[in-house]
Amino acid sequence: MNGKKIILCITGSIAAYKAAILVRMLVKEGAEVQVIMTDLAKKFISPLTMATLSKRPVLVEFFDPENGSWNSHVSIGEWADAMLIAPATANTIAKMAGGIADNLLLTTYLSARCPVFVAPAMDLEMYKHPATQLNLSFLQERDVTIIEPGTGELASGLEGKGRMEEPENIVLFLKRYFHIQAYQDKVWNGMQCLITAGPTYEAIDPVRFVGNYSSGKMGFALAEEIANRGAKVHLVTGPTHLQINHPNVDCIRVNSALEMYEVCVLKYPQVDVGIMAAAVADYRPLDISLSKIKRTSDQMSLELVPNPDIAAALGASKLENQVLVGFALETEDGVENARIKIARKNLDFIVLNPANEEGAGFMTDTNRISILYADGRAMDYELKSKNGVAVDIADAIEQYWEKD
Repeated sequence: MNGKKIILCITGSIAAYKAAILVRMLVKEGAEVQVIMTDLAKKFISPLTMATLSKRPVLVEFFDPENGSWNSHVSIGEWADAMLIAPATANTIAKMAGGIADNLLLTTYLSARCPVFVAPAMDLEMYKHPATQLNLSFLQERDVTIIEPGTGELASGLEGKGRMEEPENIVLFLKRYFHIQAYQDKVWNGMQCLITAGPTYEAIDPVRFVGNYSSGKMGFALAEEIANRGAKVHLVTGPTHLQINHPNVDCIRVNSALEMYEVCVLKYPQVDVGIMAAAVADYRPLDISLSKIKRTSDQMSLELVPNPDIAAALGASKLENQVLVGFALETEDGVENARIKIARKNLDFIVLNPANEEGAGFMTDTNRISILYADGRAMDYELKSKNGVAVDIADAIEQYWEKD
């Protein structure tokens, strides 16, 4: 975001305190930030605070009553690369949808030629109200991007959806937007990528299975990131509640390791990159009961047989111009085990993450990874959201291409 010009608009919400964190993060990323506040927003956070953090005077009124200098909403709108309204109250959202222009923020919105992003913040009933939802739909139809609010404790003391998205995620959202714009018609355009995600369920009987705790979030984040960069993505996912709606993503849902293996072996010869992010079960029951197994004693034995190793099978058939990326979730001796997998499966590099570290691994929204390369190189990354990790992995693939 270095050199990007951002208009940060703050409205009268208790979430305005997050705007201080937001502007600091944007400036740290190298952006120029011009803050516009509504009159009510000043009740929640001081313009002096925002001016100090943004290193620019805060704009509130159309003109300065002391000297009559004019704050031109047209010039501001022309200046910016993006306009971000965070927090955005139900009132401001309604006025935007209705084309009302009774303050500097709204006139700037109507004059802006840049992309506009809105981060709503309000109580859960206000957010759910049909009028608010209709207004948000109107804005989306007019190419305004809505940064969905989070779910949690609200200022009212209630729990629900309506919390403004956290500043770090909003900054990441903007970074991804500018990143995607930079990659239009470039590196990934015309490429095809095979990604696996989620767990596999190995049936014991019609109602029971052997499985694991993988949520699929990492694989889905990778699919969206790489699709946004212009590649055609074949996402092969095990059972998960996650959904993806992207014109560049072909989502193929399977249950078992054998089903995933068959799809991957069929698809891999057609693609440029394979990313094996799924947590595939190593074993499956030898015999599957056609009816529910009844409890007949205090003990039960289950005989397991190995599943095919999907990454190893693809590695054995990998062509010189193909890239194959593996994943290793380890609880101990992670680097050693990951390097063994690189060699055994003919991977170009492997993404290692610790299963027993807080905030990493299964069932989390964050992850901490290391990338280990076949040539012995290694790169460690800090804990971040899985969307952020997806950016790092996609960047690593591009750098690998450039190296070759």
